[in-house]
Amino acid sequence: MQKSIFLQNEGHTLKEVVMCSPAKEYFLVDKQAQHNITELANREKAINQHNHLVKLIEKFGAKVLLINELVKHPNSVFTQDTAVSTPYGYIRLNMGLLSRVGEDVWMSQYLNKRNIPQIGSIVNSGTVEGGDVILGGNIAFVGISTRTNENGAFQMRYLLEKEGYVVRISKIPSPFLHIGGAMSIINEDTILCVNKVFPSDFFAGFQTIMIPNDGFISGNVITLGKKHLIANKNNLNAIQKLKKANFTVWECNLSEFTKGTGGPSCLIMPLKRK
Repeated sequence: MQKSIFLQNEGHTLKEVVMCSPAKEYFLVDKQAQHNITELANREKAINQHNHLVKLIEKFGAKVLLINELVKHPNSVFTQDTAVSTPYGYIRLNMGLLSRVGEDVWMSQYLNKRNIPQIGSIVNSGTVEGGDVILGGNIAFVGISTRTNENGAFQMRYLLEKEGYVVRISKIPSPFLHIGGAMSIINEDTILCVNKVFPSDFFAGFQTIMIPNDGFISGNVITLGKKHLIANKNNLNAIQKLKKANFTVWECNLSEFTKGTGGPSCLIMPLKRK
């Protein structure tokens, strides 16, 4: 099978994503701590912010596939965590937050209906969430976090090595939920990353743009391709550094999703990049 039919490098141009519009479940949260939601979102604002993000992604030529929320799963709006797209298909995950268990099955069923090949699964006691897996050409970055355990990370390494990746694994400290809160691949060979989070040689072979630790999504952006990015408008240090490096940054107000401890890329499950 030809490589890169689906997704080989997060720095490539975004072509197709799965997103979940907030309609009901994201606003029905009885036990916020159980869902890791710090504050209830304003319904009107959240819907408007999500619609704006969808339109912006579509403006740059990517196809947005919208899926309905999973009942009793407010975090299902954060589709990135539910599966990992690779060159040959997708990997079915095993959610690390108890209240999110079932979202992996929900996304897997959706992708199967679209005839996307499933090339592997995280099983048994291993847990992996999609925000802890970032593909960079022939290198894959995997985080061991509060959501992705060592067993899951090693299963992911095995699956990705079969696809030809060299896998680099790093433990992710607080306040970051996932590796994707502290780094993003923003070009084929360029990484935005938070200073003093990763080992000194972790990004060998890549150019880096270092930013200070301004919170749990400091290093989180959406890469559209051709040096165009989407960032949360409050991520000021990252925006400034990126613009200085000649990237075009589209600033979005995603305040209602920050309340759910999510950044821009958490809201998309990239299916295809070219």
